[in-house]
Amino acid sequence: MTRDWVIERLRAYRPSLRASTGHSDFALHPAGRPPESLGRGLREAGVLVPLVNRPEGVTILLTQRTDHLAQHAGQVAFPGGRREPSDPHLRETALRETEEEIGLPRHHVEVIGELDVYETNSAYAITPVVGWIEPPFPLIVDPVEVADVFEVPLAFILDPVNHRRESRLRDGIERRYYVLPYDGRYIWGATAGMLVNLAGILGRPILGGR
Repeated sequence: MTRDWVIERLRAYRPSLRASTGHSDFALHPAGRPPESLGRGLREAGVLVPLVNRPEGVTILLTQRTDHLAQHAGQVAFPGGRREPSDPHLRETALRETEEEIGLPRHHVEVIGELDVYETNSAYAITPVVGWIEPPFPLIVDPVEVADVFEVPLAFILDPVNHRRESRLRDGIERRYYVLPYDGRYIWGATAGMLVNLAGILGRPILGGR
């Protein structure tokens, strides 16, 4: 699994530039898309999907959010956040937020593609920006936002056996979502959904390819 292998598959895929039910928190909703989510305005956000080229195999770098945050406290997430008016594009948002959250300089990140836009239940349209990273690289974690940084083997993400589905009741409505439990970590929700999308893209055969 090399940089060129990943780039080839990302370039052969045409991601959706709009959030869709197929790539959203509503993808596994048993009753379909809730009526209240139709026609609502979505706020743009960008996250970095950092692929780290380790000698033992490619990994994906993730963060564990701190427990005191107002939103998504304690959850596993990609580095990233809401688009600012000064961001010329969502790739800039992903790189800027990554620098702010974990101190990874943008010159260490080679942007190699994007995944489908992912819509969250909280009305965000997230663009996942895939970046290739060659070690070594510095990290300076913002302790206000990030409790920990860790890596998961890409091979683990690509194996559909690890894509569990769970559900819970929220406001009397059953919500279903993906979960990728790894080494004591509980990766779920939007982050898990985007990882499943990545696995689907990288696992697709390339028409006319080798």
